[in-house]
Amino acid sequence: MTRTAILTDSSAYLPSHLIEKHSIRVIPLTILWGTEAILDAVEITPNQFLDRLAIDPIHPTTTQPNPEDFQAVYEELAANHDAIVAPLISSKLSGTVNSAKAALETFSAVPVRVIDTQTTSMGLGFAVLAAAKAVAQGAALDEIEEAARTVADDTRIIFVVDTLDYLHKGGRIGGAKRLMGSMLSIKPVLHINEGAVDSLESVRTKTKAVDRMLELIAEHADGCPARAAVIHAGSADEAEEIRKRIDDLISCQELLITDISPAISVHTGPGTIGVAICPA
Repeated sequence: MTRTAILTDSSAYLPSHLIEKHSIRVIPLTILWGTEAILDAVEITPNQFLDRLAIDPIHPTTTQPNPEDFQAVYEELAANHDAIVAPLISSKLSGTVNSAKAALETFSAVPVRVIDTQTTSMGLGFAVLAAAKAVAQGAALDEIEEAARTVADDTRIIFVVDTLDYLHKGGRIGGAKRLMGSMLSIKPVLHINEGAVDSLESVRTKTKAVDRMLELIAEHADGCPARAAVIHAGSADEAEEIRKRIDDLISCQELLITDISPAISVHTGPGTIGVAICPA
């Protein structure tokens, strides 16, 4: 038997080199596209997803792994580990946590700590990395769980969408608000608040929205060292420019650029850009 295994879901969309470095097991969410069921980050990449989204008249939806999927992964990990810590996407955004807990009703081979991080994307990603680093340092199970929970609680995600259409399709805003926003070119500055997507402010252009997002990120850092990640959906060049601006604004011990998972882009759409930040 070896040390504690770290399990997360595909919405975190951690860079592959970090998944490999820390031996993180990822269970995929599923994208439902008409009659197709596509495993997120396994059978489709972010760019492939966005290319299809641009031309396919059918709007996709997502669904969580089922309890049987989790039980199979638990059994796989239990063969070589003495415990499992599973930081997962917010229960207000997905039923993934519920499935993970339901699987425990028929699994008891090793202890499993399921963590509702109340976040996603690199907010979840930083919590996963904190748990993985605690494992590498030889921490006890309770300490590994606490490391993930603390970072999840301390991480903030702020983002800007290119269009309100996808939020509308996902039921996040009403039709009248969407129409008014489109007519006025309003770009909402959004964040993950208590586990759900919420509006912070609305400004008139995407440029101003990005500027405001960076101001809020700098305020959150408050002059202290931080870890940050620029997250984007098909906006690699813009993400690199934002990374440079963050590097000038904040003392970052770690500054990543990552794609937004297709399972999240279903609801936010192409051109979404954001920042996740937590204390170093």
